[in-house]
Amino acid sequence: MADQISLETREKTGGTSPDAPTPAEAQRTPPDLATFHENLQADSLLPLWEIMRRLAASEPRNGGDPIFWSWANLRRYSMDAGELITAAEAERRVLVLDNPAFAGEGRATNSLYAGIQLLLPGEVAASHRHTASALRLILEGEGGYTAVDGEQVIMSPGDFIVTPTGTFHDHGNPSEEPVLWLDGLDVFVVNLLNAPFGEDYPTDRQAIARPTGDSLSRYGSGLLPHAYARSGARSPMFWWPYERTKSSLDAVRAAGGADPVLGFRMNFIDPTTGQSPIKTMTASMSLFPSGFEGDFYRSISGHVCSVVEGTGEVTVDDRTWRVGPKDVFILPSWKWHRFQASDDLVIFSFSDEVLQRHLGFWRDERRPHPKA
Repeated sequence: MADQISLETREKTGGTSPDAPTPAEAQRTPPDLATFHENLQADSLLPLWEIMRRLAASEPRNGGDPIFWSWANLRRYSMDAGELITAAEAERRVLVLDNPAFAGEGRATNSLYAGIQLLLPGEVAASHRHTASALRLILEGEGGYTAVDGEQVIMSPGDFIVTPTGTFHDHGNPSEEPVLWLDGLDVFVVNLLNAPFGEDYPTDRQAIARPTGDSLSRYGSGLLPHAYARSGARSPMFWWPYERTKSSLDAVRAAGGADPVLGFRMNFIDPTTGQSPIKTMTASMSLFPSGFEGDFYRSISGHVCSVVEGTGEVTVDDRTWRVGPKDVFILPSWKWHRFQASDDLVIFSFSDEVLQRHLGFWRDERRPHPKA
């Protein structure tokens, strides 16, 4: 039957296959290559052979530039901003860390946003929520607060705080001194997936339904409430006080065995899962003991870093920065770097490492530093 249909089709078309080119097509002369490319572009097409090396490079090459900001400058610019615009006018009064490799885009690394936020005495940053998850390292000031989904915590320097995706959060400063912190968001990951949503709370301050530090008491001691059932993707704990973090670092150091690259590094986790409290970002605190001379290291995750305590040097490729408390710097993806500690040096960092690992992209390398 199939042979009969094929025969009938050939008879109707003069003995040619229906897919065969027409005589006009057979005699057509193709355009030159430049015209061909123009024709493709006009029809929203691209030749892969022209862009393949950009799409599938042989190694990472667009992770941004190494850059360093001294705390003296960051604080001065922040206080200037405090004189020029109110927290209410700005909604969030933040100086964005804009990597020169992505000038004007507001990127600290290729995938992450970072900024320095200021609240002056008596100010409130109104409650809102958004798809992007946020993290914060408190840099200066005692007595400010962050409220997340009905719980308020009082912030101190070195504290780590998260506002998970979709949670209402607001900040206030009832103290008599400025409060400043480092913000980090996964907004560029969210925007890549075209998933941004946002909503304002009906009032500047959200309703407080639980005691201060309730989540830390419930989930931060290696215990879980009986019959605890996780709801959604968020971590039930969102505040890690620095005094606890520092105690953990000191205990790990007492046991010995500093990593020759990372020193004594501890990652912040959701205690109900053992995983990062934010699915797209890893946040860590590292202790480099006095006299530490690290080996060279690079990974595919770019890092935003801030010094919590101590002094030392950070070398990235061919540049070296002398770093001290509250200084901020960028370690770009796939750039060789190393740490040296003049005295005990504690550095906070965040990156997209957890996301890279989840996707199976993770890669890192080490290179010994020749010791004198």
